[in-house]
Amino acid sequence: MPGWKEISIQEAKEKIESCDVKIIDIRDPGSYEATHIPDAIQLSSLNVEEFLTTTDKETPLIVYCYHGHSSQGAASFFVEKGFKEVYSMAGGFEDWRHTQHTEP
Repeated sequence: MPGWKEISIQEAKEKIESCDVKIIDIRDPGSYEATHIPDAIQLSSLNVEEFLTTTDKETPLIVYCYHGHSSQGAASFFVEKGFKEVYSMAGGFEDWRHTQHTEP
């Protein structure tokens, strides 16, 4: 059991709307600057330590990358660092972006 859960784009949207979560973008800074999920925090090796020391481990995290693969490893990392509720967003930002264009 990895200690984290993979959730769909729809489940991620529902969690973002209904509770206090932190949205973690692990894509490269240029991609983040170009576009990202509203309120997402871009984390890299440059700022992850500060995030780990300043964020309550009880705060739920939703982690995303480009396609939903790298975020699984990042979700495991956050569980290892003591976060209690961690989600990897299936399909990543690309699927999120496509759902934004198909919804009314």
